[in-house]
Amino acid sequence: MAGQKTAERQGPKSGPPRPRSRRPRLPKSRTLLLVGALLCVLGGAAVWVLYGSSWLRVERVTATGTVVLKPDQVREAAGIRGGGPLISVDSDAVEERLRRKLPRIDSVDVIRDWPHGITLKVTERTPALLIEKGGKFVEVDAKGVRFATVDKAPKGTPLLVLTPHQSGDAAASLRRFGPDRLRREAVRMATDLPGAVAGDTTAVKVRSYDSISLELADGRTVAWGSSENGRMKAEALSALMKAVPKARHFDVTVPTAPASSAS
Repeated sequence: MAGQKTAERQGPKSGPPRPRSRRPRLPKSRTLLLVGALLCVLGGAAVWVLYGSSWLRVERVTATGTVVLKPDQVREAAGIRGGGPLISVDSDAVEERLRRKLPRIDSVDVIRDWPHGITLKVTERTPALLIEKGGKFVEVDAKGVRFATVDKAPKGTPLLVLTPHQSGDAAASLRRFGPDRLRREAVRMATDLPGAVAGDTTAVKVRSYDSISLELADGRTVAWGSSENGRMKAEALSALMKAVPKARHFDVTVPTAPASSAS
């Protein structure tokens, strides 16, 4: 009886586990083939959209940032063919073409304005000094690049006067550095000038590497020396002009010991 009750409490014995139904799986190689085929289809569609369709074509070219140049000049020099695929515009080639044809351009960003536009964001060079040549003026930027010749001198841009002596230290300086180096030193000096002085400077005279001087609009002069320690010299000149406003000549060749005089 006890064994029978125990059997009744345990209940009927469970049978063997039933096998789970499994869905048939595709072979791994076939799955990879399907994925590859799908990627090829998508890639082909993308290539067609970018290069073959009419959805992403160049329909307009815009030039911004021009000051002296005209937007039409920039667009023409860029040589971007209308109707071509927007994706195929070579921005490096466009920039090289623009800088070669229009030396006034310092840099340009070629921006794709999807779906149909190209924007040419131009930065023009600005003159730091002028060189008079044959009654005209050659513009020189802060990097020493001579980029344009104009009939009329831009207002507020000093004239560079290169007058090296043919004997003594000045002649030795000319042989050592050459006219191009002396011009670059003059530009370097001009970019260090205090704002008020730069706007009042009419001429930068270069006799040698160590002998650069300024002529101001009211007849005052400044002995600058070389282009070295330009920031210190600029600070010394500003302080000296405030301290001795009636002086006619200033000397900052040694910025730690500036001097001034009435004549």
